[in-house]
Amino acid sequence: MGKQRKTRKIVEKRFAKMKKLISPSDPRIKASERSDPKKKKPTDPHEMKIREVPQASSALFFQYNTQLGPPYHILVDTNFINFSIKNKLDIVQNMMDCLYAKCVPYITDCVLGELEKLGRKYRVALRIIKDPRFERIACLHKGTYADDCIVQRVTQHKCYIVATNDKDLKRRIRKIPGVPIMYVAQHKYTIERMPDAYGAPKGAI
Repeated sequence: MGKQRKTRKIVEKRFAKMKKLISPSDPRIKASERSDPKKKKPTDPHEMKIREVPQASSALFFQYNTQLGPPYHILVDTNFINFSIKNKLDIVQNMMDCLYAKCVPYITDCVLGELEKLGRKYRVALRIIKDPRFERIACLHKGTYADDCIVQRVTQHKCYIVATNDKDLKRRIRKIPGVPIMYVAQHKYTIERMPDAYGAPKGAI
């Protein structure tokens, strides 16, 4: 009998603890006594709010990129090369005609890998980028997807202009402040988001 009383007391204690754990918005509680789950605790208007803001690049003076200037460093995307070939445009010469200054085109390993994967049809593009005027940039990431590599590179280093005709990549680059975009339009190169001080023709955004 003693054991049964002890176990009963233990069960009653546990049940009492369970009662305490019932949520104030539990449907088993009467509607008048139930608290509204949508209502939040009143906040103090004088309380200091902590916000995490990403650190702005030291190269930017508001939206103005101070690291841009001749000679211009231009990251070239795969489809920009293909559009240039279709429009019969010499890449380096037309870049200089667009920006009125010396331009250094840069090819990343992943752009080269994309062109090699496309096969014999794009052998002309491969021959063009092997020109000694094109600089090579080594990639540390795996795979040959160039878009993520270009976005990451221009986010870290603000000294580049991105040459691309890819709509998705252009949309992603526009979200990064201070990075101009060069593209092929009306059989010539056009640039957008270039500071007025450098005298380059304005492109339609």
